[in-house]
Amino acid sequence: MKPEANHTQQALADRQHSKVAAVCVGLVVAMSALSYAAVPLYRMFCQATGFGGTTNVAIKPSEVVIDQVVTVRFDSNVAPGLGWSFEPVQGSMDVKLGENALAFFRATNTTDKVLKGTASFNVAPGLAGVYFSKIECFCFTEQTLKPGESVEMPVSFFVDPKLISDRDTSWIKEITLSYTFYASSGPGSS
Repeated sequence: MKPEANHTQQALADRQHSKVAAVCVGLVVAMSALSYAAVPLYRMFCQATGFGGTTNVAIKPSEVVIDQVVTVRFDSNVAPGLGWSFEPVQGSMDVKLGENALAFFRATNTTDKVLKGTASFNVAPGLAGVYFSKIECFCFTEQTLKPGESVEMPVSFFVDPKLISDRDTSWIKEITLSYTFYASSGPGSS
């Protein structure tokens, strides 16, 4: 083989390798960007669809109230590692669709330390999540309780009347709103 042909083949191979390397680097960058965006995108998807019992956040109460009642049951849990007791003040309430309701939960710090907690939430059945709207909720912010302190925390909510016009949810007569408190991480938390 002539030296010029060998040099040309080597140059072609080098260009091919450079293209493959560039594609690999591009894939790594794209995958990193997608993994970084996955959590916010998943959260937006859940809020838009109610997937997994994710509820909506409303700015104001519903303007439409209809004479159809749904029972909202309340569930409370505390994750291991948070020295709190946590329970609903009342176990359930009947609300008209669209009616703004106010429920309370009681949390008590059972330790001798200041503890911070954050609540996660969902509704069951999960299909109801897209129609369950919170106006105000203790779950929107971190809660801090002093040793032995007990507080009642409100949640203001309504169930959108569109629940009964959706063929997938028109059968729902009972919704469970469930919270789990977790120890907050970061400075000042135990």
